[in-house]
Amino acid sequence: MPHARTETSVGTYESHSTSELEDLTEPEQRELKAKLTKLEAEIVTLRHVLAAKDRRCGKLKRKLGFTALVGLRQNLSKSWLDVQVSNTYVEQKMSAALSTMGTALCRKLGGIKKSATFRSFEGNPKEGSRI
Repeated sequence: MPHARTETSVGTYESHSTSELEDLTEPEQRELKAKLTKLEAEIVTLRHVLAAKDRRCGKLKRKLGFTALVGLRQNLSKSWLDVQVSNTYVEQKMSAALSTMGTALCRKLGGIKKSATFRSFEGNPKEGSRI
């Protein structure tokens, strides 16, 4: 059984059965190959155009005083701000604050419970007196 090799998106070729090719006529195969060649040429052209625009962008950024470090710092600052205002972050901070407050309250109440004043309220009331 004949095999054909086709290029994948990462530029490698994979082998497969040519049963699909057997269904195409010779003129259809030539037309598809011509379209493929034209499309590949367009891709190369677009890559060159994109590279040129990327270089131009870099030059403009340098003229404006932007450096890679400044851009990175701005991106990190924005990302950190996004994290801080996100619901998850706010909920975690609120949860931590409430937990800390609860722990402090429990410690304080524990201290009050051990105090002599509190113990005097805990004791049995004297007979005949009402609180």
